[in-house]
Amino acid sequence: MTSYKELLKQREALEQQISEARRRELSDAVSQVRSLVAEFGLTAQDVFPAGRGAAKAPRSSTAGTKVAPKYRNPATGETWTGRGKAPRWIQNESREKFAI
Repeated sequence: MTSYKELLKQREALEQQISEARRRELSDAVSQVRSLVAEFGLTAQDVFPAGRGAAKAPRSSTAGTKVAPKYRNPATGETWTGRGKAPRWIQNESREKFAI
């Protein structure tokens, strides 16, 4: 049975080996990509075209904007925009009497 300290040393050695292997493989990959780019005369736009689904969908111009309240509780002054779940003070009531 191996001790805790021995296992920690093994983990440290493995992490170092992993780091070195990653660095070597990344270096090889980058050199391979550079040679392909040079061989075919590619540009960054050729390799990474804009708007090809890689980016998130653009947000609408109104996303995240505040909405003016439409209803006010006359007793407390609380307001509600009319979006989402209705507050208790307006539930089962005619909304017309709370309209701002």
